[in-house]
Amino acid sequence: MMTEIAYCRKVPGRPDVIVLGAGVSGLTSALALATADLGVEVWTQDLPLESTSCAAAAMWAPYLVDDARVVGWSRATYRWLLGRTEEQGVRQVAGREVSRSALEAPLWMRGLPDYRGCHDAEVPSPYAVGWRYRAPMIDMPAHLRALVDDLAKHGVPVRRRAVRSFTEPLSAAPVVVNCTGVAARALVPDDAVSPTRGQIVVVENPGIEEFFTEHDESETPVYFMPHGDRLVLGGSAEPGRTDLVPDRRVADAIRSRCAAIDPRVGRARVLEHRVGLRPSRASVRLEREPLDAGHVVHNYGHGGAGITLSWGCASDVASLAGEVLR
Repeated sequence: MMTEIAYCRKVPGRPDVIVLGAGVSGLTSALALATADLGVEVWTQDLPLESTSCAAAAMWAPYLVDDARVVGWSRATYRWLLGRTEEQGVRQVAGREVSRSALEAPLWMRGLPDYRGCHDAEVPSPYAVGWRYRAPMIDMPAHLRALVDDLAKHGVPVRRRAVRSFTEPLSAAPVVVNCTGVAARALVPDDAVSPTRGQIVVVENPGIEEFFTEHDESETPVYFMPHGDRLVLGGSAEPGRTDLVPDRRVADAIRSRCAAIDPRVGRARVLEHRVGLRPSRASVRLEREPLDAGHVVHNYGHGGAGITLSWGCASDVASLAGEVLR
């Protein structure tokens, strides 16, 4: 499909597509479109390093998302991430995922490199079962900067430009891609999307080389993820909460839970706190909507799996845009 898009005729001086939003979904959508030789601009209220994506931990793994298309999108993104480098913020890291219930390993996990069940000694109390595997770990600030650099090579600008409706961008391009995350609730409007507040703590890495994550979708998931000399501690998932100021009580609880797994975490110096609002929705909205002024391709509602679904969804965005522009 993307090869066909490359043969679309463009109007000189006018973009073919305007992407709204500069988180990981917006930037990868713009890159997929630009790779197909389309003229693209990114308009955004928050620049990439101000986005919710920048506040993610982040590791490739479906999390807080429920959609039948997740497996295909996740696999496409996994293959794409394997081609990214450490300079682009992506590393392959081994570690453990554990569960308080005696569950079978999810299907998405079983095909990953180095997958196996944990030995009893590898499963700390109060967990019942665990699995080991290797997966892409993403340093989100570095990854977002790399995506912006990739877009620049294709001549795609990222402009700070907020919009209140689709009228303005549709007056500038025949197709608009809506990657506005939680803001889609008011922009579309879509009451089905709602915020789930997440907070993480970044500390100096005390020598931890493997990730630890809890197979849990509660409000207090436990995980820590190494990014070289930094360690990201998590987490929290607070539905409906919208403030972006770091909560000291939440941060202290995160450190305490992580330190119960590895005491070195409790002695590590805190470097920063990050807060973001996950765009929660019963299912991802990825579809084309015809309007009087043009077409909108929606791509939002990824929950806590924005990075995991990013390139798979971006590829579908490019195909849907191509249906309009062919």
